[in-house]
Amino acid sequence: MFLFALVVVFAGAFAFLNGFRDASASVALAVRTRALTPTVSVLLAGFFNFIGAGLSAALALAVSRTWVQLPAGENGLAILMAGLASAVLWGLYTWWRGIPSSSTHALVGGLAGAGVASVAVGGNAVGGVDTSLLFQVVLPLLISPALAFAGAYLLVWPATWAARYTPPNVVNSRSRRAQSIAAGAVAFAHGLQDGQRTSAVLILALLASGLSDVGEMPVWVAVFTAVLLTAGTLAGGWRISYTIGYRLIRMDPMRGSLAQLLSSVMLLVGAIGLHLPISTTHTVTSAVLGSGSNQRFPDTNRKVVIEVLMFWVLTPLVTAAAAFVLALALSPLAEL
Repeated sequence: MFLFALVVVFAGAFAFLNGFRDASASVALAVRTRALTPTVSVLLAGFFNFIGAGLSAALALAVSRTWVQLPAGENGLAILMAGLASAVLWGLYTWWRGIPSSSTHALVGGLAGAGVASVAVGGNAVGGVDTSLLFQVVLPLLISPALAFAGAYLLVWPATWAARYTPPNVVNSRSRRAQSIAAGAVAFAHGLQDGQRTSAVLILALLASGLSDVGEMPVWVAVFTAVLLTAGTLAGGWRISYTIGYRLIRMDPMRGSLAQLLSSVMLLVGAIGLHLPISTTHTVTSAVLGSGSNQRFPDTNRKVVIEVLMFWVLTPLVTAAAAFVLALALSPLAEL
């Protein structure tokens, strides 16, 4: 029970930090282009994150059955604990640096590293982790940013053509209204995508501890995830918001609305239509770079872009290494 309680605590920390860091995906551009005030944008993001996270409970049960297979007992709980702890620590570090990175990639990398440590000390391996690394880290890392960048870049052409005879102040006004809607859509999609991860972790913990066979989604899991994800969003991680909104590239209301509209569509299709984990952070950041690059003087901050890309690649590697060490340290507890 002690390890199960620790897993619940760190799962809550992971959900809170997820909302805290990824609030930037919804609010950064809306604040940057003055479509919304900081207070209104955070409240809007929190509201739609809560709805999305609550509805994600319907998908989390299926995710937990196809994601990874943990060993039963304290061994499985120790693996979850190490994976969550490494993801939380890396999330805090990337927030402090103001770098947008994927919480899902951090968690999957952590579970992989903890699984290797379990085998190293004579425990059981984590089943399905190689598939998770391929479909939740490697392929999304390569495909979703490329699609978001290319899609946002291409969307600028028909949008600017349609607005060619419209006064700039009218274009900006309409774009800001569209961006207000898009910000809510991104927040909803973020809750739907990332809420699944915390709920799935808690379901795996219940299965490993033998406290429940989880035939159906426990209500407390859905409420716990939604409340902490929303609380993190309301706290607002402005360091990362500043990077996305101000440090990456020059942005105007029309390009900002296009980036967020495309991001929300990709995230919703991934969650509902394809049942694929797509990183909100990677999608929004890449769409911002794509739409912002399609202008005469984009003023791209290449140093920051390279730093962000480097952190995206490092995320699963660093959390795997950290979880490996943490799992070794926790192995005596797993034997009790």
